[in-house]
Amino acid sequence: MIKKVDLGSSLHHGVFGNPAPLGLFGLAVSCAVLTPTAFGYGIADGHIMAPAFATTGIFLLFFGFASHLLTGIMDFANKNTYGGTIFTAFAFNWMITAITYFSIAYNYHIDHNIVVASEIVMMVVFVFLTYGFGFFSKVLFLFLLDIDLLYICKLLKAFTGSPAFNLPIGVFTVLLGLIGLWLALAGLMNPVTGKEFFTVGRPMFYAPKKTFSFSVRRNIFEALYRHWTIHAFEEMAVDKLEESVKSATGIENITPDLCYLMEYGSLHVTFQEKEPAVIKSVRLTSGGIDLYEQLILKKYEF
Repeated sequence: MIKKVDLGSSLHHGVFGNPAPLGLFGLAVSCAVLTPTAFGYGIADGHIMAPAFATTGIFLLFFGFASHLLTGIMDFANKNTYGGTIFTAFAFNWMITAITYFSIAYNYHIDHNIVVASEIVMMVVFVFLTYGFGFFSKVLFLFLLDIDLLYICKLLKAFTGSPAFNLPIGVFTVLLGLIGLWLALAGLMNPVTGKEFFTVGRPMFYAPKKTFSFSVRRNIFEALYRHWTIHAFEEMAVDKLEESVKSATGIENITPDLCYLMEYGSLHVTFQEKEPAVIKSVRLTSGGIDLYEQLILKKYEF
């Protein structure tokens, strides 16, 4: 009977689906409602237009704070620490921004020195997160870089009091919303279309990979499979197997791999009577034959 071996290839998608598009859409909307006031709307002849700032604050509470908090919680539930951290941190930042806008609208003054202190910490955190996002994609790296530049401009404005930074703050806000919208659409459309409809780019940085060579185990399988096609389930002397593997890979000690494959259920191993720790002969089990045919001979690909 032919049995397909379960290789555990089904992906675990977590408790929830990917929540990132929700948070990124919220970010895009939040940046959109910030844009008018960033370019001076809401202040006429030195007077504050309360409805403009209050309306902006309301949008920031829902599309900024609420959507990012929900996204962060779902990311944590999906065991995505990186996404959960950044979205949750963004959520609290949006809450502070919304309160700031309400305070401006209703003439309730907050201490900007405390706000500046928090923004310094946030900027430092986001600088490191920017580097981390470079291991995911170039667009995500640019996304975080935009946030860094936005914080830098806001801090420079706070320290110098110069209105010259209003324009770059507005520009970086618009860019942040556009990149966020692009990433949100990529997260939704790319899986549906089956192609990179909205490209996010390759990673900018690559972590060193821990490589594993399957050559030893593959050659064990190949030698034993050839033996099986001629001798069926008659066992093969281990010294002949060692010679075959050594000629192909240069590796002499294959005992650990034989023991592993035995525990996995792919090999039947006979040990010497006088020395129980020394392998005498081996053969493939039926499961080992199916595994080799599935992985190497592609038995289930038609």
